[in-house]
Amino acid sequence: MKRIIYLFFSAAAIGLFCVSPAFAAEATDDILSAFRKYKELRITQTVPSVIEISFGEYLERFDFAVVDISGNSPVPYYFRREIFSNKIPVSAAANISQLMASRMTDENTRTYAEFNLTGGDVGVAEIVLRSQKPIVSSSLNFLLDDHVAMPNFVEIRARMETGAQKIVVANSRVGGRVIDFPRTVSDEWHVAFRFSQPLRISEISLAQENAVKTSSNILRFLSQPGSTYRIYFDADRSVKLTLGEAGNLASNEEVVRIPELFTILNPIYKIADIDNDGLPDIADNCVSIANSDQTDENNNGKGDACDDFDRDGPINSLDNCPNLPNYDQKDADGDKIGDVCDKEESRITEQYPWIPWVGIGFAGVVLIILFAFTAMTPKKTID
Repeated sequence: MKRIIYLFFSAAAIGLFCVSPAFAAEATDDILSAFRKYKELRITQTVPSVIEISFGEYLERFDFAVVDISGNSPVPYYFRREIFSNKIPVSAAANISQLMASRMTDENTRTYAEFNLTGGDVGVAEIVLRSQKPIVSSSLNFLLDDHVAMPNFVEIRARMETGAQKIVVANSRVGGRVIDFPRTVSDEWHVAFRFSQPLRISEISLAQENAVKTSSNILRFLSQPGSTYRIYFDADRSVKLTLGEAGNLASNEEVVRIPELFTILNPIYKIADIDNDGLPDIADNCVSIANSDQTDENNNGKGDACDDFDRDGPINSLDNCPNLPNYDQKDADGDKIGDVCDKEESRITEQYPWIPWVGIGFAGVVLIILFAFTAMTPKKTID
């Protein structure tokens, strides 16, 4: 029996306040660079009209920005996704709480399951996907939360009818969010991700080749006569827009339906890089600390800048003694070298670095005075 899922997404359907065009334009300058693509539409209607646009392409996230390009101001929109499918329901369990694990299969890209490092250099996220009926699949898809690096390695096992587990993906380096493997049939899949930075998985799913699915994605907004709009979509991270009040865009009455529009690549798209070090978050071995050199002396997958060699708590880039434990970070002389690794702690000249310069200056003054005194002393003549 076909299962019908309706997912409704509305951006600011009821606004608490209106945003002036000037403020809105300023607010979208950086936000629009999060989107990979956009569609453009010039309005020919002579009165304000609700426009409906269909999206046939795959949507990773349901974040949009509808912008009136005459003032670069965003307008409220309403998004609806309808899925008609006999897709087999899948539940998730993991080596974290069950409540958190279920967030990976709730089809909500704004929730996530978090796996933390627990005292070691490498963490393991052990995930089990179970279904009531066998699933035919040859790929696993997963979506990360914002500003999260890819896990380092993955291994996938599938339970066979005999109860034995079969390795479908041996311990391999993760190259992207889609992991392909030979076509396999199973009702229980064991996925192990190894990671060296905190891992937050928003969604995880198996491509079900034995499921029949049809879907429709529509977006609506209130257009103004003569305006031209750009509908930005396919963001690589969550996007939050402050929008004004919206009318009833969910109603199907008097809606102008537009055939699917041509997709244009967004020229100002900038891949997420929260620390601005030139490396995208998903490929950065130190997501939140700038380290363009990506130095990793111990090859544990975590950049030295955010590693903690001495295991005392502060990461190397913030540790005043990165090779020796000193959780308190004591630095008596304020030279930014922790007391436990400062070999010159008792030197007065280190605590007061200006003293040597005073001594040098004083010696110079004495020499000048002696030279002047010598020059002014009359020479004695010998008869």
